[in-house]
Amino acid sequence: MRPTIKTLLIIPAYNEAENIERVVDELISDYPSYDYLIVNDGSRDGTAEICRKRGYRFLDLPINLGLAGAFQAGIKYAQRNAYDCAIQFDADGQHRPEYLDALVSAMSDNDIVIGSRFVTEAKPKSMRMLGNNIVSDMIRLTCGKRINDPTSGMRAYNASMIKELAFGPNLGPEPDTLAYLMRKRHARVAEVQVSMEERIAGTSYLDFTGSILYMLRMACSVLFIQFFR
Repeated sequence: MRPTIKTLLIIPAYNEAENIERVVDELISDYPSYDYLIVNDGSRDGTAEICRKRGYRFLDLPINLGLAGAFQAGIKYAQRNAYDCAIQFDADGQHRPEYLDALVSAMSDNDIVIGSRFVTEAKPKSMRMLGNNIVSDMIRLTCGKRINDPTSGMRAYNASMIKELAFGPNLGPEPDTLAYLMRKRHARVAEVQVSMEERIAGTSYLDFTGSILYMLRMACSVLFIQFFR
């Protein structure tokens, strides 16, 4: 199915040599109507070499900027090339491309569409999901709307949000930015049910302790810091 609006998949990649071919080759073969851009975030493994060898479309950042910097580089590319929609798509294989059409379809009435694991599915009981619930509660408290899966990284943004993210200061692809856009820019946000895969290879930048600290940082940012942006 061809997307109804000009859409770019932004694929931040840091040390994803074990995953990047599998992820991008599937997009090229099965979803050719979607443009993509890999943002190699100063990887120390063979990610950049694989991109060059395979002829992938990619930006090669000379240093590691972190997810926020890599994502914003991709967003700036989307803005300069007049894309109507930009979708953050993980390089580790956790995001499933069969849901791309559903995200794009939901953009007609919304500014941001989240690929959510918990629209129709219940959250498992775990410390990580406790943190997810806390962030969700903080967003509802400050913005008046419940987001079931605020930590999902699979998000689609329309042209107005692309412009906001491209030029706004310190607006990374995180739950506190989502809350900021909802409260200060009156962004219309929707969620569509998706399923996600477990990482097959490589290591996530968030271990258990890092995940807990991340959730606490996001909750504090949503509750306090976003009001001073």
